Amino acid sequence: MEHLQVIHDVLLVAVGWLAVGALGLLNLRRTRAVAHGLFPVGAALGLLLCGLSLVSVFSGPQELILPLGLPELPFHLRLDGLSAYFLFVLGVASTGISAFSAGYFRKGEGTPPGLLCFEYHVCLASMVLLLLADDAYCFMVAWETMTVSAVFLVMTNHRIAEIRRAASLYFVISHVGALALLLCFGLLQSNTGDYTFANMRLQHLSVFWSSTAFLLALFGFGTKSGIFPLHVWLPEAHPAAPSPVSALLSGFVLKTGLYGVLRIVFDLLHIQVWWWGALVLALGLFTALFGVVFSTIQTDMKRLLAYSSIDNIGLMFVSMGLAILFRAYGMNMLAALSLTALLYQIASHATFKTLLFLGTGSVLHATGERNLGRLGGLIRFMPWTAWLVLVGVLASAGLPPLGGFVSEWLLLQSFLFTPGLPNPFLNMAVPLVAALIALVAALAGYTMVKFFGIIFLGQPRETKLRDARDANRWERAGFMWLAALCILLGLLPVQFVSVLDRVTQILVGAGIGATVASHGWLLLAPTSVSRASYMPVVFLLFFCACCALAWLLVRRLYRGRTRRAAPWGCGYPSSNARMQDTAEGFGQPIREIFTPFFKIERHLPSPFDTEPAYSVTAVDRTWRWIYEPVVFAVKGIAALVGVLQTGRISIYLLHSFLVLIALLMVVR
Repeated sequence: MEHLQVIHDVLLVAVGWLAVGALGLLNLRRTRAVAHGLFPVGAALGLLLCGLSLVSVFSGPQELILPLGLPELPFHLRLDGLSAYFLFVLGVASTGISAFSAGYFRKGEGTPPGLLCFEYHVCLASMVLLLLADDAYCFMVAWETMTVSAVFLVMTNHRIAEIRRAASLYFVISHVGALALLLCFGLLQSNTGDYTFANMRLQHLSVFWSSTAFLLALFGFGTKSGIFPLHVWLPEAHPAAPSPVSALLSGFVLKTGLYGVLRIVFDLLHIQVWWWGALVLALGLFTALFGVVFSTIQTDMKRLLAYSSIDNIGLMFVSMGLAILFRAYGMNMLAALSLTALLYQIASHATFKTLLFLGTGSVLHATGERNLGRLGGLIRFMPWTAWLVLVGVLASAGLPPLGGFVSEWLLLQSFLFTPGLPNPFLNMAVPLVAALIALVAALAGYTMVKFFGIIFLGQPRETKLRDARDANRWERAGFMWLAALCILLGLLPVQFVSVLDRVTQILVGAGIGATVASHGWLLLAPTSVSRASYMPVVFLLFFCACCALAWLLVRRLYRGRTRRAAPWGCGYPSSNARMQDTAEGFGQPIREIFTPFFKIERHLPSPFDTEPAYSVTAVDRTWRWIYEPVVFAVKGIAALVGVLQTGRISIYLLHSFLVLIALLMVVR
């Protein structure tokens, strides 16, 4: 009964979010009441969900049947270690987003604030139901509710045609993926007519049908995660949505696709095949490389973060691919190591990427600018935002001692054991993959230097930037919550791995928690100290000691012998914002190296322009190479079908008669 109470409490959190949303409808245009009254309550519920789900990770599975839905089709719910962990990540992200939203939303955002509050909290509640679902019917209802509510959130400023197009693209791709999921669940129930996950766990499909179900799941959930080439909605929806919505999409909605693949592959299917892992590994690697290259050349700060999210999702699929490979060959301890890296990436990405998207929202409200070319020097006018966003930037760049470094370090540790795979081709190819992962990590750091440097450092590129106002107290609360978790994930990896160990034990029957704990809380060693280890607290103390020593040397030893001068004067009597490196210039070397990735569109000024301006745009070729032919084919088929629609009842009856005759001939 004590365990059962936890799942009841988790459901109460979802009901509480629905109640907050309903109150938003009752206060449709009362911005202050919605922002300062309802969103803080939503943040408190998110914090409660963090605590409840963290407790649930350490408890056994809990099941519940809700008398909802259709007759003879109630909602089956189950709270196990995997769903509890993802609920914890949802609680972390929603707490920061809701607290920030309390100070973010103003009048004139397009959708009335009360309706926006309703859509937002319905989306949160649907994700709770999605993670608890233990049958295909409940899962798909929650999946579609999450998708529709997210579409309306993206379409907040619906009066702008580009935003409507972005929401439509997201809607269409999500529903194509949903069709694949329906087919996948149809295979998993194996003609039993029982769509509960408990029944699917009992079925033993052949390798062919298991592989078919896996491919359908990868496609269906890949549309939500944004894996290549199903990513095209993501760079359009993120810039179109308000910043808290972009933070929710990147911070958690993308993770629901990862949850779905994990649930199908390691829970509902009874076998794993090596080429599944190789396929996921290859797709993840290309997605990561594609995303990071495109992020380096972006001039829109939200589009830059959107492509960066594609990069991060790609790395997560790389970790998953390694886990499937190890599991397929019975190397369960190494599969647990790869899954630990994946789960660590999920939590770390949810904190730092949510923080970065919220930071762009604060900058956007303060300046009215999203273009990097019109920003700069904001650290002087927005110090709270700048310093807290810097934590997210360093974590995203994978620098110690923050959570982003630990997750990437664990991933690279997983690659060190791939020579033990009993497949010579994989043993030969995987080191190349590890080298490309290192390249992706380096380019991600390059991107974050560009992001922070262009926005916050240097001189303001526009006069109006000097009037920028810093984040208010609600926005700072959201920032500090997420920044603190970025730091804790980096400083306490041993403790967090013990939490992840409970999840990996469920998925692959093994974990690295005992090995890690045996070395003490200061030292992270996933296998043995002699092979690889990391001491985050010692690293932090050493870094602080170096900074203190540098300060003493400069301030004390050389006091009175220093002179002040303009840095990087370069012979000019005075420097200005036009002499600074631009976003286009920063990304130009990468653009030249990876030219085949892009379709370059340049705008060249005329010699007679009084105010000449040069611009360059890199266009994703995926739409032209993959989606335009599909759209053309669909239109052609629709035109052929349209020929049958003459509007005459006699013709329709003739068609029906001919089809009936054909069916009778086939039956005979």
